Amino acid sequence: MPAPAHIRFIINPTSGTKSRVNVSERIEQLLDRSKYKPEILFTEYAGHAPLLAKEAADKGCEIVVAVGGDGTVNEVARGLLHAETALGILPKGSGNGLARHLKIPMGLDKAILTLNQGHITTIDSANINGHPFFTAAGIGFDAYISSVFAGNKKRGLKTYVELVMREVLNYKHMPVKASINNKDFDTDCYVMAFANAAQYGNNAYIAPLADIQDGFLDVCLVRSLDLIKALNLSYCMLTKQLANSDSAEYFKTTHVKVNTERPIMYHADGEYIGEDTAFEVHMNPQSLKVLVPQKM
Repeated sequence: MPAPAHIRFIINPTSGTKSRVNVSERIEQLLDRSKYKPEILFTEYAGHAPLLAKEAADKGCEIVVAVGGDGTVNEVARGLLHAETALGILPKGSGNGLARHLKIPMGLDKAILTLNQGHITTIDSANINGHPFFTAAGIGFDAYISSVFAGNKKRGLKTYVELVMREVLNYKHMPVKASINNKDFDTDCYVMAFANAAQYGNNAYIAPLADIQDGFLDVCLVRSLDLIKALNLSYCMLTKQLANSDSAEYFKTTHVKVNTERPIMYHADGEYIGEDTAFEVHMNPQSLKVLVPQKM
């Protein structure tokens, strides 16, 4: 009988603070010990998770599990890029974009059982100005909301929606120069999202046709927005109809360049990064092993 595989859990203690469930105890109770030898570590500061993940991969650990929200998942995944070690996810955030796309259960117990029974596959990642992302990055309004959301003490979908509705008409579109599929064009930009996966999180589908294994980005461009368009955009995102609406334009590509006259905000996987006037986004095909409930 083969020896149990080494599995490292990296827990962000600040994620899911409202939950009274002791994650470590549930792992101890539900994880298949005939299959895995677990190690549980806690992050101590922002940027700690990639180091812990890479250390595990360098030691030959078979699976590293991110326990937290989209930020924690992004950090752990960054430490596993191009490694033989697979990423597992126990979702404990407010959006859980990658977990939802991969059909990982949102409930802790079911997610742990997925680790016992799951299948390892390989997915794409992407990069914006040197920052890896796995679901979506963007410039414009979604990045602005990410910056405001990051400083808000209240989390969750309700808070996010309230912020969007409060700010959507105050934010102004900006002229940009874009290069997509070797074609240069000038356009207004309210949002330009670069989607590797179908959704931001919370089942808000920015690119419902996106395939996380096809080697392409689905670029979603919203040129401008008024109240009617904003309502239509929100409805289409929640009903997976955005790709078939006139609220957004889509491009399928592997490489994007964007230039602006003045700095514009940007994010990666919902985490606000900062401002810049030049952006380069490119694909990193088949670069991350992940553990999923079933074959994709």
